[in-house]
Amino acid sequence: MPKIKTNRSAAKRFKVTGSGKVRRGKGWHSHLLSKKDPKRKRRLRVFALVAREDMKRVKRLIPNSF
Repeated sequence: MPKIKTNRSAAKRFKVTGSGKVRRGKGWHSHLLSKKDPKRKRRLRVFALVAREDMKRVKRLIPNSF
């Protein structure tokens, strides 16, 4: 059975923390920023954790990170 290849686009979007949780960046922060207030843009800079329900899919995309 061959190894599972890492999905490279997912590897660039997700990072695994030391405790095994997966961090992700938030969306809606790439363009059209002039209409968004500073508070909203500041909150979008903070990383979020991947939801428990999505972990199975993310682990399948980046298997070598766990």
